[in-house]
Amino acid sequence: MRHRISASDVNLIALETSTEYCSLAVARGAQVFERNFHAGQRHSEFALPVLRDLLQQAALGMHAIDGITYGAGPGSFTGLRIACGIAQGLALARNLPLAGIGTLLALAEDCGAGKVIACLDARMGEVYHGAYCKSGGKWIEMHAPALYQPDSVPQVEGGDWIGCGSGFRAHAAALTRCYAGRIVRTHADAIPNAAAMLRLAREVFAAGQGVDAAAAAPLYVRDKVALKTSER
Repeated sequence: MRHRISASDVNLIALETSTEYCSLAVARGAQVFERNFHAGQRHSEFALPVLRDLLQQAALGMHAIDGITYGAGPGSFTGLRIACGIAQGLALARNLPLAGIGTLLALAEDCGAGKVIACLDARMGEVYHGAYCKSGGKWIEMHAPALYQPDSVPQVEGGDWIGCGSGFRAHAAALTRCYAGRIVRTHADAIPNAAAMLRLAREVFAAGQGVDAAAAAPLYVRDKVALKTSER
């Protein structure tokens, strides 16, 4: 089922819980109300109460919401399930369309640059990596989200790239070596941001690419969550 929503004058919700941070946002037309905070492993405890506060600030009830977007991944297995699950629950109650937005693309969107290498710490000595260039106001995926060893990330063409995300903090030395002469600066404290997801989701909904709640799913990338004893 395709859901087409006008790109302007719509009311949307965004939920992002893929890292140790929780990022939530509500859009009332062009006006955005957001909150970003460190949640540790308590996303499920905080997300709904904070979302209710944001809806009150926006003077919106759920009956006025046109669509919901969530951080689809990659990221924490549990965190991805929390955002997707909350989005599905809210959407089912009112038959709302959903749009999953990639966490690495959201990092790129929030970075304020046109050439971005997005990299999140994936634990276990690995990173979630993606590379994006903006052309004509649209993002072009140069390297799709994937899991890498920090010293084996794919190369990019040219210079003036910006590095965003916790991967550049956790594995700064390895990534600096890999991208010597390519990256001009890094934003290692950047997190996937719900307000950025709202901007990206408007285009998804306007193109009629919103999906039913039952069709929503996280993008895990990794197929295991912990090292075996023999791998530690």
